[in-house]
Amino acid sequence: MADRRISVSAEGSGTSRLPGNEGGMHGLHLEIAHDWMVMTHGYVWGVYTDQSGPRGDDKTYVQSMAMLTAERSFEGGRFQFKSMFSLEPLMSNRGYPSLFAIGETAGGEPLVDRQHPHDLFMELAARIDIDVASGSSLYLYGGPVGEPALGPSAFMHRGSAKLNPEAPITHHWFDSSHITYGVATLGFSSEKFQVEASLFTGREPDEDRWNIEKPRFDSWSLRAAFTPSPDWAIQVSHGFLKQPEFTIHPDENEHRTTASAHYANGNGLTATAAFSAKNRDPGPTLTAYLLEANWDIDDHHSVFGRFENVKNDELFPDDLSPLHEVPFRVSKFQAGYAYRLPLTGPLNLALGGSASAFAKPNALDAAYGKSPLGFTLFAKLSIGH
Repeated sequence: MADRRISVSAEGSGTSRLPGNEGGMHGLHLEIAHDWMVMTHGYVWGVYTDQSGPRGDDKTYVQSMAMLTAERSFEGGRFQFKSMFSLEPLMSNRGYPSLFAIGETAGGEPLVDRQHPHDLFMELAARIDIDVASGSSLYLYGGPVGEPALGPSAFMHRGSAKLNPEAPITHHWFDSSHITYGVATLGFSSEKFQVEASLFTGREPDEDRWNIEKPRFDSWSLRAAFTPSPDWAIQVSHGFLKQPEFTIHPDENEHRTTASAHYANGNGLTATAAFSAKNRDPGPTLTAYLLEANWDIDDHHSVFGRFENVKNDELFPDDLSPLHEVPFRVSKFQAGYAYRLPLTGPLNLALGGSASAFAKPNALDAAYGKSPLGFTLFAKLSIGH
């Protein structure tokens, strides 16, 4: 059963699916006693970024992630333990500069034009699959830290974003729930189809990034995925999030609808196209679009890119600003290159950089300048790809 499923789809973050041609999570695989398979994967990513304009800034910082999973098959099913950690809490709560990014707070103030760091605990969850027919199973996933069935696989787990050092500015439209404190998901999985429902905590992590927060189980989501071949993984999802940004919008809930298609040709090219509608209650509906791709040209050279377009009303959080809560549609264009260098065993090094340009209304010229730009250099040391 497992081999058939993996031939068509691969596991993304949480319980999401990716094209089978992406393979599973690449890392160091070890078989230990009692038929347990252990996999470890991770990276340390040194980055320098310079974002121009009046709201721009520059910073040298380190991103990091370590993943450890353990899996064991038994008669009639499979059990997995999934964990993921980050030392990004060592970074200031203000994170790193990223023009037009929003979401979460630092020192009680909304973060604007910054990307927040991840929490220490990114996932502490388990999954059990019980076979119900040839090639299909019922499963239960959950734990104190996990990812509900909402949106595409998180950006750091998509092959189309594997060498991009910057989080999408649409992160809080697509995959901000990838670190959720309290998740329970029930699903049905077959070779080509997967349907699932989650109960989870709608509130996003607070500023204390070292702890495990109280689960609330006050929100829900539904997701359906279709993997017609190893080339494609398609999902649609809808969720209700109770007070996701409690500090910034304490009286607002959110209905979020997403759709995405992931492509991998098995020969170095991976791509993602996604749409999201974030409907605040009370409040407006804000939409976002994303296109991203990565092409490993050969064993060493890779190019990548991302286009985002988003309607954002959080760029001026000051209540006294005449532009407070005024929605603006902005676009980001990013292109980059990386030179990949295998080291020893599963260790790999990638050296590269990217450049970004933005399209925005003229009303934002005073805050951002007429033509803001972003430049990033990076060195990524990883276990696996």
